Amino acid sequence: MKILGIETSCDETAAAVVQNSTRTLSDVVASQIEIHARYGGIVPEVASRQHMLSIVPVIEKAMTEAKTSWQHLDGMAVTFGPGLAGSLLVGVNVAKAIALSKNLPFTGVNHLEAHIYANWLNKGKAPSFPSLCLIISGGHSELVLMKGHGEFEKLGRTRDDAAGEAFDKAARILGLGYPGGPAIEKEAIAGKPCLHFPRAWLKGTHDFSFSGLKTALWHFVQKNQVLGNSSFVANVAASFQEAVIDVLVTKTINAAEELQVKQILLSGGVASNKSLTQRFLNTSPIPVSVPPPHLCTDNAAMVATCGYYHFQNGNFSNYDLDVVPGLSLG
Repeated sequence: MKILGIETSCDETAAAVVQNSTRTLSDVVASQIEIHARYGGIVPEVASRQHMLSIVPVIEKAMTEAKTSWQHLDGMAVTFGPGLAGSLLVGVNVAKAIALSKNLPFTGVNHLEAHIYANWLNKGKAPSFPSLCLIISGGHSELVLMKGHGEFEKLGRTRDDAAGEAFDKAARILGLGYPGGPAIEKEAIAGKPCLHFPRAWLKGTHDFSFSGLKTALWHFVQKNQVLGNSSFVANVAASFQEAVIDVLVTKTINAAEELQVKQILLSGGVASNKSLTQRFLNTSPIPVSVPPPHLCTDNAAMVATCGYYHFQNGNFSNYDLDVVPGLSLG
């Protein structure tokens, strides 16, 4: 079964063809990072306009690289939320137009659910249920119990800044540029986590909070002559990263042990942080699945894989499918 996936939830225009949920025939991503870097963050109107320019060439390239014709596709899957409304509209409307013109079934996919399904694209054995899913990206930090395909229970979420958002703001405070996650990670390599920044444990819950950590960083930079001192900046970046990782890893493993899950599934852009993944792999008594970096960030292969299981469960969408920017999972 060949599925064409389309992803336009934020600032990546992506299309991919995946066969039987595990074999990626093509995976094309047009990034807008350079466009938004000059603004220090994503500008929604700019993002949606760029999607309009990129989406047809991206889909055509995905079909060409997959060596697949429209008549050999079995269906389409498209992200309809959560995300930026204007960006989502581009992907959803193009998907509906293609599905109608080519007489193809299609299904709307939750972007957060799709991130989890990136773990099915890993080589080797498929994940086992029940699994505890940690979704960490620029807009989301969530713990979700996955009991089976399409069966999710939300356990925890961020109460303020998501982990990726915290990295973006920290990088801006330290003058490291955008996107913040890779910038902080790169800077931290040359530093030592020798400074103590606060951790919000929120005991008794599976929730996260990184706003206080970000504020503590800002006050620290204001009090000390950090900027301009490269070794000091590296130590600060390493210490900030350590504080984020400490909370994410500790709370996730604690929840996994409490729930007696069979596996921990990492997903989302922040999951590509090597220090984070190594901490999980080195300390978790429960098996941990981590997608390769290019499948952690936004892509359409994960959307296609997720769509495959939607079709298996009989979940088809109608042409009145609309975008849901605030869509949740579980």
